[in-house]
Amino acid sequence: MIDDLPQKPVDVEAELDALARRYRQAGGVGLQILNLVGDSAEGLLKRLPRDIRERLDKTTEAALAASMRAAQGSRRYVADQPGWVNLAVTTSMGAAGGFGGLPSAMAELPITTTVLLRAIQGVAAEYGFDAESDGVQFDCIRVFAAAGPLAEDDGTDLAFYTSRVALTGATVQGLIARVAPRLATVLGQKLAAQTIPVLGAAAGALTNYAYTSYYQEMAHVHFRLRKLAIEADRPHPQLVAELQERVAKPRLRRS
Repeated sequence: MIDDLPQKPVDVEAELDALARRYRQAGGVGLQILNLVGDSAEGLLKRLPRDIRERLDKTTEAALAASMRAAQGSRRYVADQPGWVNLAVTTSMGAAGGFGGLPSAMAELPITTTVLLRAIQGVAAEYGFDAESDGVQFDCIRVFAAAGPLAEDDGTDLAFYTSRVALTGATVQGLIARVAPRLATVLGQKLAAQTIPVLGAAAGALTNYAYTSYYQEMAHVHFRLRKLAIEADRPHPQLVAELQERVAKPRLRRS
């Protein structure tokens, strides 16, 4: 029986090195694409009307909660898709949303968020986790705690991966409230890019491609690290700390 064969020991150091490379490269893709739009993060956000900026946190929090329910419910009807399919879907939606300016971009935003959450759930399932469990749903929201492709965080977002608390509906809602302001900044940049005259559809496609690539990569880092802790029988917070050191080290060398 194959199951009776001795298992090859996990090379934790090599796995962490690979995850650090994946973590760093994820942000680079988004930066390169968003630079094509021709504006800084601050400049993008200033494009939004003041009333939109002021209620973006609450809007994002409500959209994230609704998207989580929708993504979870869709699992009964639609199978998990490969990463390239998710990229194609969100890129197309971004183009459609940007074509009509801010109103259509606002309408497209919760749909894109739902697809992103569903993609994150698919990555969790790929690593052998039950995407319908409370713990995995909690972790899927935590993936959104990563600041997004415009952030230079030196790996500090990895701190979000260490916390473990009693899982209740209130706990998940509390996490959504905590993540929402951070995600609102990312989605605000996306909305603003889609308001650029003439380039709205292209900007919507580019930003959706960037964000889908980024969050799928963050999901791979997150859930591979969870699985590595199980396979190597190592405390998860310890692995997070070691990964954080690897992510930050190249940046220290360049300074």
